[in-house]
Amino acid sequence: MTAKALEGIRVLDMTHVQSGPSATQLLAWLGADVVKLEAPTGDITRKQLRDLPDVDSLYFTMLNCNKRSITLNTKTERGKELLTELIRRSDVMVENFGPGAVDRMGFTWERIQEINPRIVYASIKGFGDGPYTGFKAYEVVAQAMGGSMATTGFEDGPPLATGAQIGDSGTGVHAVAGILAALFQRERTGRGQRVNVAMQHAVLNLCRVKLRDQQRLTHGPLAEYPNEDFGDEVPRSGNASGGGQPGWAVKCAPGGPNDYVYVIVQPVGWKPVTELIGRPELAEDPEWATPEARLPKLNKMFQLIEEWSSTLPKWDVLEQLNAHNIPCGPILSTKEIIEDPSLAANEMVVRVPHPERGEFTTVGSPIKLSDSPVEVTGSPLLGEHNEEVYVGELGLSDEELRLLKSNGVI
Repeated sequence: MTAKALEGIRVLDMTHVQSGPSATQLLAWLGADVVKLEAPTGDITRKQLRDLPDVDSLYFTMLNCNKRSITLNTKTERGKELLTELIRRSDVMVENFGPGAVDRMGFTWERIQEINPRIVYASIKGFGDGPYTGFKAYEVVAQAMGGSMATTGFEDGPPLATGAQIGDSGTGVHAVAGILAALFQRERTGRGQRVNVAMQHAVLNLCRVKLRDQQRLTHGPLAEYPNEDFGDEVPRSGNASGGGQPGWAVKCAPGGPNDYVYVIVQPVGWKPVTELIGRPELAEDPEWATPEARLPKLNKMFQLIEEWSSTLPKWDVLEQLNAHNIPCGPILSTKEIIEDPSLAANEMVVRVPHPERGEFTTVGSPIKLSDSPVEVTGSPLLGEHNEEVYVGELGLSDEELRLLKSNGVI
């Protein structure tokens, strides 16, 4: 079989909750040997949001597939010695503790470099250096401070969080990019390096079009926005596409919470749209015929489309729009996504066995490499690989392993 892309790369995964584990899971899917180091009590998410008593939660299992788990109390002297040996044997170390936590363990970047000059040491934090450094970071806090919430929602409503985990998993993807770049540079220099990614910064990177619009706003209203009034900051604009082509989510029958299709009206698509909605005369009407004429009337334009779409099921609307090459997509509920046969066929929704819960559904790897296919395997039980790593790889005796456990070191 072809070797995986990151085969031979050992990752010491000292992460917890979501931002870090999402990054190390991607590395595992790409073929790295990811050893998840947990306190003897385990990653807190093993017990959070449980749907079955005394079984690792879906929160944990869906973020920690394809990894090995070891336990270690890094506050003990023997624990520090073992951590030193693990760092010496690793190519990558990833952590997302609070600022300074790893330093206080006695493992500053300088110390880690002494132990292993080739290691890539990646840290995920909430914020960069400055007044926000000490803030506690959570998913929606990062969305709030990265530009997402201020620009999400409708103009007459409050700022809204997005359902996509752009603060946590979005930061994880950014961290993977940095880790891979550092590993690539190591091939030339022979040296490891620090990789720092802040959740606020990652969200801001994903909100760059809103900073684009903030600068455009200084030269006048944003014509492609449906808003009537503009102040000195980019407004919330509902479901507007925010790009060069206007888009909106239009209602469909029978009117359920996700009976919508998102439609984008390109200049070339206006004529077929007018035919579909039964208003062909609007294709030639100077009040409607050009994008410039339609921009001031976006709300009315999508209202006309919705008068047609609301009489049909969303899949019928989708079929008719696609027949005319009009960009569109149905709003898929989480139930529809988890049951979507095409997503299953693309291995984006996969079923994975688990020794205690039986089987669970999770998200597969969105990164598809022709020479490094991904098989999603289950998340490890707490400390499942203690003997494999400590005895089989670090050379400890069976007796010492028993002592480490009885002394609370593992």
